[in-house]
Amino acid sequence: MEISAGTDPFNLFQTWYDEAVKTEINDPDAIALASVDSDGMPSVRMVLLRRWSPDGFLFFTNYESRKAAELFATEKAAFCIHWKSLRRQVRVVGSVSKATEAQSDEYFYSRGRGNQMGAWASAQSRPLASRNALLAKVAEFEKQFPETVKRPPNWGGFCLKPQEMEFWQDGEFRLHDRFRFLVHDGGWHIQRLNP
Repeated sequence: MEISAGTDPFNLFQTWYDEAVKTEINDPDAIALASVDSDGMPSVRMVLLRRWSPDGFLFFTNYESRKAAELFATEKAAFCIHWKSLRRQVRVVGSVSKATEAQSDEYFYSRGRGNQMGAWASAQSRPLASRNALLAKVAEFEKQFPETVKRPPNWGGFCLKPQEMEFWQDGEFRLHDRFRFLVHDGGWHIQRLNP
């Protein structure tokens, strides 16, 4: 199958994502997010991609987590999203900045109460004495917020502004279709790549 690349990688991403929502069993928005620490040591983990536009790709986390420390230190990241059912993947590389307060608030208040409580209770990436200790923290915040749960000050989003986006479609005999979009002179330069 030939990729109809067009000239806008965000339109192509949206088209592929919409198709993946219909075919992926779980989490069509799960990305493998890669970052490096200040010494250049790489780290990768799965996170959920929650919003995107020509301004970039948004994901949310605890600002005191390991991944957040790495993102703040280098302001660079990459991710790969793989839709196994469609035999497609998209790779994105770019600069990272903190999301706006409005973006973080909008997403936080769209989450279920349990997820909001988890954002308060979890000291993400840090050692935990026991599962019961975590559940006790959840109970503590349930009492603190009997109705509306406010967004924790240490929780919010990051925006990855792409400098490069690569679209990969599986092909017969490993003759895959690959297109790379690179930011160039304020627009996108498109290259077809060898498989």
